[in-house]
Formats: sequence, C-alpha cells, structure tokens
Amino acid sequence: MKNKKNKPFKLRLGFALSGFIIAIRQENSFRFQMIAAISALVFLAVMQPEPIWWAIIVIMITAVLTAELFNTALEELCDYVQPEHHDAIGKIKDVAAAAVLMASAGSLFVAALMIVDLLL
Repeated sequence: MKNKKNKPFKLRLGFALSGFIIAIRQENSFRFQMIAAISALVFLAVMQPEPIWWAIIVIMITAVLTAELFNTALEELCDYVQPEHHDAIGKIKDVAAAAVLMASAGSLFVAALMIVDLLL
C-alpha cells in the first residue's frame, strides 16, 4: 500500500471524507449520534439561544462525533489484528466505548444547562 502522507490537501480531504462515509454506512452508533447532532442543531435554531450556547453545543457535538469516529477506527483495527475474541481486545474496545459515553454524558449535561438558562 502506498504511503498516504505528504499528499496534496485535496487528496487528504478525500481520505477524510471517505472515512466519514464509511462510519455513516457501517456504524449504527455513528448514525444515531449524527441524528442527535442534527436534532440539537434544529433545537438551537428554534430556541435561538445566545451565541455562546451555539458555540458550546457545536463543540460538544464535535467532541462526541470525534470520539465515535476514533472508537470506530479503533474497533476496526482491533478486529483486523485479532478477529477472534480476546480479553485484552475486549478491554480496549470497552474503554474506547466509555470515551464516547463520557463525551455523550458531557453533552447532555451542557444541553441541560442550556435549557435551564433558557427557562430562567
């Protein structure tokens, strides 16, 4: 396989978009997170909070989707390296999933704070 480093930006962007499409097609969790992200953005558009809330929510959405993409990549790598069940690989996958859970929980906490702020 040819080295993908030091390629033109347009080509590297294509690699990144390809990874995004792979995640959308193959990962139910990523699709769920995308639906949640779009829902959050629609909620922001309807409620029209202060710009700071837009920034915070978009940062949280980005953090969750990024965690999910890293989790997907790590799972793919683990499955390639060790196709059969292995306790160590299971622990690695569980910790990666916990990272997504933490980012999601943080996002829900921020959303709750925003809703409280909007109601006050």
